Amino acid sequence: MDKLLIQGGIPLRGRVKARGSKNASLPIIAAALISAEPLVIEGVPDLLDVRTMIAVLESLGAAVSYSPEQELVRIAATKPPGLEPPPCLVRQMRASFLVLGPLLARNGKARLSLPGGCAIGTRPVDLHLKGLTAMGARFTMDNGYIEGETRGLEGARIYLDYPSVGATENILMAATLARGTTVLENAATEPEIVDLANFLNSMGARVSGAGTTTIRIEGVVELGGARYNVIPDRIEAGTLLLAGAITGGDITVENVLPDHLKSLLAKMKEAGATVEEVAPSAIRVRRCGQLVGVDLKTLPYPGFPTDLQPQFMAMLAISRGTSMVTETVFENRFRHVAPLLSMGAQIQVEGHHAIVQGRRYLTGAPVSASDLRAAAALLLAALAARGVTEISEVVHLWRGYSGIEERLKSVGARIQHLKREPYPSLQTGG
Repeated sequence: MDKLLIQGGIPLRGRVKARGSKNASLPIIAAALISAEPLVIEGVPDLLDVRTMIAVLESLGAAVSYSPEQELVRIAATKPPGLEPPPCLVRQMRASFLVLGPLLARNGKARLSLPGGCAIGTRPVDLHLKGLTAMGARFTMDNGYIEGETRGLEGARIYLDYPSVGATENILMAATLARGTTVLENAATEPEIVDLANFLNSMGARVSGAGTTTIRIEGVVELGGARYNVIPDRIEAGTLLLAGAITGGDITVENVLPDHLKSLLAKMKEAGATVEEVAPSAIRVRRCGQLVGVDLKTLPYPGFPTDLQPQFMAMLAISRGTSMVTETVFENRFRHVAPLLSMGAQIQVEGHHAIVQGRRYLTGAPVSASDLRAAAALLLAALAARGVTEISEVVHLWRGYSGIEERLKSVGARIQHLKREPYPSLQTGG
């Protein structure tokens, strides 16, 4: 079993660079199925989830090559893709479900097993299906599979009951080849939605309004080839900034879009960290003395991101005073609390609220990560803790952070990675 051994209590100092966005790369790779022309995607981080999505496309017949060193993916889906990716891949990662919209747009048919991924909530796919049904798709569900077909997607006015990122992405991709105009209301506004829309437009799509709650898509006959560079990962950048604050260090994170991190930066300043935009794409964070507790509530963008809530809670655990964290996005997003308690944190969970009584320090202990962002939270807690922390199940960390151990070591962290192989093998059959 792969583990991380971390000697904590060392302030991190120096410069570190954030990688390309995982949550932008995955839908962009899925969108490549819509076009028969070659596509080149740059800035794609070397992550387990990225490799899983590549395996999904390959299973559907697309020719894919990936250079982790160059962070570059080449995709050519010259022939109509297959209809059904292997269930074992779809169940590994929820983002695999994002091929539904492209397959319906390109083929008029698709068959997928219900998706998997981190066990942080139910995250039903009904909003995806509701939107695609309004465009003329028909779905049946049987034994854990969803089958969809259409004689041709038609533009429609669609209102999402909740601004789901995944549903917005699936509908947006499908609508690019629909006849007529689709208007998607109460759409998600995350930067990754804007990046997907920009990628589709670079292929010849006609998408406007991405980044607002109303997106308009004028259908076209076909999409062409393109070369595109994905945006920086705001969640990874935020995690690195929090690593500087929680250790009492002085870190500058490069390859950042500060506008994407406004809610995090505001809360870090409220907690007493010194935060500066030292360049258009670089943020410096410092901490002198103990931080103070703040209340936090997760919300869809531009609110505080749920994907940074566990990491921020780790910092609150060593901040002065009492904090309340309210999670409104995922009902099981407090799975990091138990291992933090074993490190000495004082946290009480009451439904969707966690009350954090800060203390001066945490203590190293053997802990296990339950999901991607919980793994990041434990990593930050370990960096700040007294003594050595052993984190098991670090495979979760590979889903969202490419080579983060080495980058943290470059700014002073003492981390030993006990590993069996770079990545678990992916099974493409079944």
